[in-house]
Amino acid sequence: MAQYSSYCAAVAAGKFNVKHKDYHDNYYGFAETEDNALFGRLLMEINQAGLSWDTVLNKADSIKAAYANYDIAQVANFTPTDIEKLLQNPGIIRMRKKIEAAIYNAQQIQFLQKEYGSFYQWIDAQHPQKEEDWIKSFKKKFKFTGKEITKEFLMGIGYLKGAHVPECPIYEKVLKSQPKWLEA
Repeated sequence: MAQYSSYCAAVAAGKFNVKHKDYHDNYYGFAETEDNALFGRLLMEINQAGLSWDTVLNKADSIKAAYANYDIAQVANFTPTDIEKLLQNPGIIRMRKKIEAAIYNAQQIQFLQKEYGSFYQWIDAQHPQKEEDWIKSFKKKFKFTGKEITKEFLMGIGYLKGAHVPECPIYEKVLKSQPKWLEA
């Protein structure tokens, strides 16, 4: 992507496939408040670690199905048998640490739901923070949430700036979807 000034420019130039364009135009940077959808977005970022976003987008439907349509309560109750089934599923990213992190993180989200009312409300209660403070908050609560995963997750749901450049035709749509989040 070095020849393009941004992800937005690369998408506009047709550098990526239709799935990228859909993600860029309809999800990346847009507000998300529903807990299972937030969990799904976090899970996608965790699965991307060390791989191309193409790989994850191409497996997105299979990943969602394998993780109970991102139902937090169901994933939190996955057993060792479920882990072994996931490790045999060619439609997903079959890395034990990522699978175990998904289950652990679903359990952590359940604790946050009890304490804050929802995962979304926990995220919202942390806002505004500097990027490095967000990363610390996520590392305290979750597994497999390093700097890039946390940053991309938060940019992807609009809590950190940077998902789109001002020249991007989607930029204004993103701002309208969650103006309060991007103010800080």
